[in-house]
Amino acid sequence: QVQLVESGGGLVQAGNSLRLSCAVSGGTFMMYAMGWFRQAPGKDREFVAAISWGGGRTNYADSVKGRFAISRDNAKNAVYLQMNSLKPEDTAVYYCAARNSPYIANDYDYWGQGTQVTVSS
Repeated sequence: QVQLVESGGGLVQAGNSLRLSCAVSGGTFMMYAMGWFRQAPGKDREFVAAISWGGGRTNYADSVKGRFAISRDNAKNAVYLQMNSLKPEDTAVYYCAARNSPYIANDYDYWGQGTQVTVSS
C-alpha cells in the first residue's frame, strides 16, 4: 500500500519561505509522477506543481510560477515543494499526490493527509 506523509507546513509571514516535504512508502517511488495540490477554505482543491519520475519535466500553476519549485530525491523516496515569496493567498492545506505512471498528467492515484500552510500579511 502506498502511503504519503507531508511535513513542513506552518505559519509564516508574507514574503518568507517554506519547504514542504512528502515521504512516500510502498510501491516503486521512481515509477511515480508526483504532484502538489492545495485547498483553501471554501475553495476547491487546485493543482500547484508536478514533476515526472526523473525530475526532467515539471509543471506549475500560473499563480506559483517563479515562486515555487518542485523537486524529488528518488534515493530518499521524497518530493519537495520550495515555496518562496509567500503571499496570504497561498494559505491552504497542501497535499502531496502520486500518479501510477512516470509521466505528468491530471489524474493521481494516491494522496497524503495534507499539511497546513498559513501566510500572514
